[in-house]
Amino acid sequence: MTATVRQGVATRRLGVEVVRGLAAAGVLLSADVHLELWATGFGSIRIIGPLFLLNAIGGLVIAVAMLAWRHWLPALAAAGFGAATLGAFALAMTGRGLFGVHESLTGTSQRLAAVAELVALVCGLALAVVEFRRWWSVRSGAGTRR
Repeated sequence: MTATVRQGVATRRLGVEVVRGLAAAGVLLSADVHLELWATGFGSIRIIGPLFLLNAIGGLVIAVAMLAWRHWLPALAAAGFGAATLGAFALAMTGRGLFGVHESLTGTSQRLAAVAELVALVCGLALAVVEFRRWWSVRSGAGTRR
């Protein structure tokens, strides 16, 4: 392998790790916002309170899994977390609300969580594609020399 090829491989790996870090950070930031909101009053709201706590715990588990396990499943979980949380927020902004709770994109927490969830969705999905291709190539034997 030439120095140029090695440098290209190293650069690609660095790029994948940056995307992994961004996805994990997006999930963790969203989880943190939901934990803070749960602790400062949302925890007492029927249905939404337990969901906010579950979001915080699930986000922490997914973020740790993303950093500890180089596989497409945690990346897909991050994308799903971002999509589900962002989708729930979008439903809460409708006229009907989500379980009786109405939200708007006006506060710092709301904006921060929405951006974090979008980052988790986009970066998680991109990483899932890259990791799945790598996993599939190894599994099918395309990545081995004969």
